[in-house]
Amino acid sequence: MSEVIVVGAGPTGLLLAGDLAEAGIAVTVLERRDGTISNLSRAFGVHARTLEQLDARGLADRLVTMGAALRRVRLFERVEIDLGALPSRFPYLLITPQYNVERLLLERALKAGAEIVYDAEALEVGQDAGGVTVTTAHGVHRAAYAVGADGYHSAVRNSLGQPFPGKSVLKSIMLADVKVAEAPAELLTVNGVGDAFAFIAPFGDGYYRIFAWDRRHSVPDDVPLDLEEVRGVARRALGTDFGMHDARWLSRFHSDERQAPHYRIGRVFLAGDAAHVHSPAGGQGMNTGLQDAANLGWKLAAVLRGAPDALLDTYHAERHPVGRSVLRSSGAIIRAAMIESAAGQVLRGFAARRALAIPKIREKVAGQLSGIGYHYPAPHGAHELTGSRAADVPLAGGGRLYEALRGRRFVLIGDAGRDDRIKVVTPAAPGGPAMLVRPDGYVGWAGTDTTTLHRALDTLLGPAGSPTTTRP
Repeated sequence: MSEVIVVGAGPTGLLLAGDLAEAGIAVTVLERRDGTISNLSRAFGVHARTLEQLDARGLADRLVTMGAALRRVRLFERVEIDLGALPSRFPYLLITPQYNVERLLLERALKAGAEIVYDAEALEVGQDAGGVTVTTAHGVHRAAYAVGADGYHSAVRNSLGQPFPGKSVLKSIMLADVKVAEAPAELLTVNGVGDAFAFIAPFGDGYYRIFAWDRRHSVPDDVPLDLEEVRGVARRALGTDFGMHDARWLSRFHSDERQAPHYRIGRVFLAGDAAHVHSPAGGQGMNTGLQDAANLGWKLAAVLRGAPDALLDTYHAERHPVGRSVLRSSGAIIRAAMIESAAGQVLRGFAARRALAIPKIREKVAGQLSGIGYHYPAPHGAHELTGSRAADVPLAGGGRLYEALRGRRFVLIGDAGRDDRIKVVTPAAPGGPAMLVRPDGYVGWAGTDTTTLHRALDTLLGPAGSPTTTRP
């Protein structure tokens, strides 16, 4: 019997499955699709914090070779967010389609021993004091815990009767994968003129993905779409249609802002689009889901090996506020882009440029967009570094922190005593407090008192001698 069932083999589910399998947890992924990774996925960008998470899994450098780095993100007109100054090894947005991310995560999950069952749509999910039961058309699966990473129409969330409050923001968004006669001058071209919004980005295989929205023409998602309609909206929003031709895919969808009120329901958890959806502005959807998975995976592994059950409550406590913040920031971008009047557009640009000229605001905006600016809540009395993102510090003798994290273990930076439950490393530049870094790259403890360190380890990993602590 599996210890964890993951429903959904998209990026969120695959990263989670790989983390659990590498930690020695028996994990089964149930996927309703037939196993083909589609090249028609919507996500196209990987932000800095996600690249750091992938770096801690030995995947980032490979993915970077499959895309192109965008160091300045233009929202509309002359309003830009500078990512080049981010304090990260990856100070940019990597433009690469979602299917490249999925392929790497699938390869890793299978190599680690995760079982992936295709054509296995979840029909019903139930739980009791001893575990979770997931029923598909071909059988029943049982595990101690289950995670719904099955998207907007999550069968897991719906089966448990969980609400998904929110509203539609944009209807009848057009998607098209096209070739162009004239390549855009910028890696990512985006603009909104009030009654039209569009952006275009390369897939890297000769095709470009275009999103387009027309305030004047809102129709149901199933109304047929032709390339001429996309061209017309692009010309209004971007000033040109770049000579679009040979569309391999055309579709409509609507963009919602929704968030589940609870990410944990007993032994079941929600992650990715099953927990939160928002507009595509800022390219944060897939990234937020991957970071959900990075947060949840080590906690499930720790509890299954002896850590207190209360550790699982911190998944909601840490990730729900981030999801809410992403909804607000992406919503603010799309609403600004939708301003219709010419005077409003001028004021929009003026106000945004003035705000981004202030260093603290500029850093905060870039930090939120990239994901590196989020800080998790810390226990009362904890060191100020607790809950913060750990920087990728160089280590004595060579190497970096995020390379040390690739064993999916806690890493203690500095001299605060030894403990069999963790990996201890020495920073190349000594000084400052010792830091205990969690497998997801956040500080779980900081200070100099070994008593509080061991207390933190008991909370995060379980008492010394529990199965978690004896794993290699």
